Amino acid sequence: MLLSAMVLGFLGSLHCLGMCGPIAFLLPLDRDNRVKKATQLFIYHTGRLLAYGIIGVLFGFLGKGLSIFGMQQKLSIGVGVVMILLVIVPGKYFNQYSLSKPIYAVLGKVKSKLGAELKKKTPDAFLTIGFLNGFLPCGLVYMALLGAVAFGNPLQGGLYMVLFGAGTIPLMSLVVYSKGLFSNPIKSKIKKMVPVFVMLVGALFIIRGLGLGIPYVSPKAAPADSVSATIECHQP
Repeated sequence: MLLSAMVLGFLGSLHCLGMCGPIAFLLPLDRDNRVKKATQLFIYHTGRLLAYGIIGVLFGFLGKGLSIFGMQQKLSIGVGVVMILLVIVPGKYFNQYSLSKPIYAVLGKVKSKLGAELKKKTPDAFLTIGFLNGFLPCGLVYMALLGAVAFGNPLQGGLYMVLFGAGTIPLMSLVVYSKGLFSNPIKSKIKKMVPVFVMLVGALFIIRGLGLGIPYVSPKAAPADSVSATIECHQP
């Protein structure tokens, strides 16, 4: 399940370029020094992974709170169903509820801070840019966060999001070095793969929640009413 986060991040990299690509192009990298440029890019990605990890831990706590009430398996099934629905249901049905308004209110402040940091070239500036970049709204990030919630564990939720971010690093780095890396037909094919993979991940979460007894994929849950007792016998 954790591996699915990295694959989702990698396949979704082209989608991420739509939001994060312009920021990557505007990074104040040292174009004349390859080592310094690579270091600055590494710091930028570190900031992104840090943001994803923090968000993943927070959503992992949310999932843990729900699992405390014995909803771990139901939560996993619910997350899988939501993932699939978000792919097959047209976006216009979700947009009419304007659920993203609070997010875009925060987005304005994030963009203002990003604009100020993009004028600097200090290491902390690249870390800040990456960190703020990690909080920009993105459909695929929302999908990954559903996975973090489903684990019902803060550490696993954080790890899931870090692996998702790590999956985006290869293409997000290559685009800085080669703007014309992919032709439009290739981009189109990869983008078509993303919804299919999201549905596969959703199906995996559903199978995981069903407790079919498949090791590492769908382990059986321990009976909620099982009680273990230890009887001590003392010799007279």
